[in-house]
Amino acid sequence: MATAATPPYAARLDIVSDVVCPWCYIGKRRLEQALATLDGELALEVHWQPYELNPTLPAEGMDRRAYCEAKFGSLEYARQLYENVAANARADGLPMAIERIARTPNTRRAHRLLELAGAAGCQDAVVDALFQAYFVDGRDVGDVDTLLGIASAAGMDAGRVREALDDAAALARIEQEERSAQAMGINGVPAFLFNGRLLFTGAQTPETIALALKRAAAKGL
Repeated sequence: MATAATPPYAARLDIVSDVVCPWCYIGKRRLEQALATLDGELALEVHWQPYELNPTLPAEGMDRRAYCEAKFGSLEYARQLYENVAANARADGLPMAIERIARTPNTRRAHRLLELAGAAGCQDAVVDALFQAYFVDGRDVGDVDTLLGIASAAGMDAGRVREALDDAAALARIEQEERSAQAMGINGVPAFLFNGRLLFTGAQTPETIALALKRAAAKGL
């Protein structure tokens, strides 16, 4: 008599991230590679949570050159830093064209879009589209029209999304979620939470991610 297969361990994985964080872009690819090696051992319900690297930027964002000079001291030094990141992305098979970015955006509306996408069941696709738009196409992911285009491509109702992007209560909730993440000790992204507990931070290797997930599951966290 055949026995039923043991179902995979089910867990929730929250990824605290910003859509303009290059290591979050790389971290998503490495997570996907890690999950592929686990071959169905874990049934993870993945959710993307907000974190703004530049929460004080004006709503319209900031000219990229001015931003880099203010944050890094010079555009040339910023280019050196980003080239190192781009090299890591290429090693993981990810395209990255930092030189195309003309503006550093305020990302709060992008996080609101991700919240809406989560409710619509298309959050993973929207995360990918936001990373593609910013890191590959150099588009302004703080721009409403850009966000509406991404929403429409994911099958969302652009009219409803437009109304929801500037919902004051929702935007305040995003800010509160970011403060909650900081209260947990998260001050850099990506950060990975397994069933609500901080598991690790940073774009770890696929091997490290897979091992951390297996150990957390084994402990029943």
